[in-house]
Amino acid sequence: MTLLATHAPATTPGLRIERLGPALGAVIHGIDLASIDEIAAFDIRRALLAHKVLFFRDQHGFDDDAQVRLGNLLGDLTPGHPVAGNHERSEIYNIDSSDPEFSFSDVWHTDVTFMKKPPAISILRAVTLPPYGGDTSWADSQAAYDSLSAPFKALADQLLAVHDGNREWGAFLKKNGGHEWEGEIVTELPAVEHPVVRVHPETGRRGLFVNPGFTSHVSGVSDAESRAILDALYAHLTQPEHTIRHRWAPGDVGIWDNRATSHYANRDYTNTRVMHRVTVRGDEPRGVDGLRAH
Repeated sequence: MTLLATHAPATTPGLRIERLGPALGAVIHGIDLASIDEIAAFDIRRALLAHKVLFFRDQHGFDDDAQVRLGNLLGDLTPGHPVAGNHERSEIYNIDSSDPEFSFSDVWHTDVTFMKKPPAISILRAVTLPPYGGDTSWADSQAAYDSLSAPFKALADQLLAVHDGNREWGAFLKKNGGHEWEGEIVTELPAVEHPVVRVHPETGRRGLFVNPGFTSHVSGVSDAESRAILDALYAHLTQPEHTIRHRWAPGDVGIWDNRATSHYANRDYTNTRVMHRVTVRGDEPRGVDGLRAH
């Protein structure tokens, strides 16, 4: 585990961080994402560990090529999605509300947790926005864990939960086939287990790693107990003090730590909304005292 000094001063000239809350969210000023170098990318990644969600405004020169380049500066890019894919560049997931196969994200979720190694970082670019609506909210899973009671922390620390992509993507996969993920073509979506509490591999902080979008149940407990545990954790995770909400504007780019957050895309618009996303490869989630799936 590599622990970084997440609040150390930035080394990129002109970079300024405008905090949106005590732990979650920041607007980064003074950086042109289309032309950043490795030093600026390091500053961005360090800021991401501290604030979990970063926003960059007026990035009008930031196109598909620049988005892929930025992803590769922050880590190794994954394919756009293990199942869905409708963009000429395999690294880009085109989220287009006018697509007949569009899958709505109006449920709290963490990206691709139904795979053994979910992405570490997601980068989302606003391409076409409706005149109103279509905001995205994020929840801070680490702040949520920190504010749990001691007995509930002790319970959550020792639990595994099952994540199942078939509820969202099973029919799509059967109809359209899948894509490459971790060097293999996805032909099925076997359920996977992850710790309910994930220890962040770079900061060592603990955070809740369950989400209504893909977590089906807690392992080793009854159905009633699983529902009670997950309902309590979801309600706690999405309390207002653990969340921020972003209203997208043309030229906006958002970057978030997929290991420390969940998010929700509002479906409160009637016009087309198009967003392009790339994701940075992650590792297999580990829990408290090294807890991991069997």
